[in-house]
Amino acid sequence: MPPRLRHATSSRFSKRRSRHRKFATLAISGGSTPKLLFARLAASGFSWDRVHLFWVDEAHGAATDPASNYKLAYDHLIGPAHIAPHQVHRIVGELPPEAAAEKYTQEIRDFFRLQKGELPKFDVVHRGIGPDAHTASLFPGEPLIDDLQGIASAVYAPQFKQWRVTLLPGVLLAARHTVFLVCGADKSGSRAPRSSTTSTTPKSTPPRSPRIRVAAWCGSWTAPRRHGWSDRNGACLLPRRP
Repeated sequence: MPPRLRHATSSRFSKRRSRHRKFATLAISGGSTPKLLFARLAASGFSWDRVHLFWVDEAHGAATDPASNYKLAYDHLIGPAHIAPHQVHRIVGELPPEAAAEKYTQEIRDFFRLQKGELPKFDVVHRGIGPDAHTASLFPGEPLIDDLQGIASAVYAPQFKQWRVTLLPGVLLAARHTVFLVCGADKSGSRAPRSSTTSTTPKSTPPRSPRIRVAAWCGSWTAPRRHGWSDRNGACLLPRRP
């Protein structure tokens, strides 16, 4: 775990808290890769009293299920860092997927005080990239990849034969800062194309092809609000700098 990653992630929160003097928002991902990041953040001595946690996606199932992204975060970050319950805004995976997505959408609307048609702007969104280049729970061929208007939705992941709830592309791309963490030899089979756009938001949505255009998901790789860390194997999934 590079110390720069831990420092950079926590520094984003500090800047947002001092600027607004109220709170910062962080949306986290699951999987096996973030476990060490969460543990290091919990042990860093960082003050979490004004950071509100949300989730990028969650599997359908109990909060105690080993596949639960909430459980991963609770075991390695929320519990060890003593983050207060009122700062934790989890996706309730125990509910039917559609109901869980509706509840999560409403909680986000209420927290950010959104007007109709508005999208939330998280201070930091932590995302990973799968071996097939999926991010969040948006997999190749999923029609929701084209949805830039919605906040969250239920989605079926055929690779895992599992229902999930995921934030949608418009929300992911609206984040003030995005931190990508990509590791593992299983990530070495796909290479992202070179990013050529100069905008922080892609002109078009990533295509629903067998390989999602990771460069489009990232927007401009030279933009200051997107940051990526990987091991040698995972580096091939991050967009190469122009």
